[in-house]
Amino acid sequence: MEKFRQFMALLLAALLLGTLSIATVLIWVLHWRRGLAWDSGLLEFNWHPVLSTIGFIVINGFALIIYRLPWTWNLSKPLMKNIHAGLNIATFILMIISLVAVFDFHNSKKIPNMYSLHSWIGLAAVIMYALQIGLGLCIFLLPFTPMYIKAFYMSIHVFAGLFIFGMAIVAAETGITEKLIFTLRSGSNVTLPYSQSPPEAIFVNALGILILVFGGYIFWIATRSEWKRPPEQVKDNTSIEEGSTLNKTNISAEISMDSVLESTPRSRQINLEDVGQRATF
Repeated sequence: MEKFRQFMALLLAALLLGTLSIATVLIWVLHWRRGLAWDSGLLEFNWHPVLSTIGFIVINGFALIIYRLPWTWNLSKPLMKNIHAGLNIATFILMIISLVAVFDFHNSKKIPNMYSLHSWIGLAAVIMYALQIGLGLCIFLLPFTPMYIKAFYMSIHVFAGLFIFGMAIVAAETGITEKLIFTLRSGSNVTLPYSQSPPEAIFVNALGILILVFGGYIFWIATRSEWKRPPEQVKDNTSIEEGSTLNKTNISAEISMDSVLESTPRSRQINLEDVGQRATF
């Protein structure tokens, strides 16, 4: 019960921070950056921080921990995998739109593309995210993928998802600083430059803190072994039709692999039934 309370406290804190991050970025672009539009100008560019925060930070963050929500443990593993995949695909769509907005704005204003550290990290994260989704769909959702491939890729998949989320946080922090430096500079149409901490600078720096702390909560929840989804037992279904040789073979392989894993020392154990639960795809 105590662990459940701790989990819920962290989860509610993450939910609050994620909501505040979205609200803060919307207030920023609507109040200080004149709003949103699709006009190849600054208002189109404003979609980039909004969609990146909603998608790559908040939705992606909760996709990382979706398997750890206790009230989802009664749902079937295939259903949870589909929900997990849906959240990540939604994130990827939002990121593609945000990138289109940036490149469209840069091209219309004759601004060079891909010259800053923020752009390098951000685009690399999106490309890696696309590969993560593609491999995850092929390996974890296709029923004929061999179990040994799932076992081999599982640890890579987990690490890659957390690493990409970390890249997204770094990209957000560098992007916030870059945007403030470019817009709140001496000689521009601003009351005070960034170096003198005008209200917009303080407000947007607070957004950076919210995103950073939100990421910390997500990392903590995603890496605690005591909050993992309980493993499901692999059972031979006697109602399987006699002609379903492939299904029987897969079940036998899973049972055999589970037996091997149970005899493996705990420090090296890989539970194949948990291939999806700790996955970050």
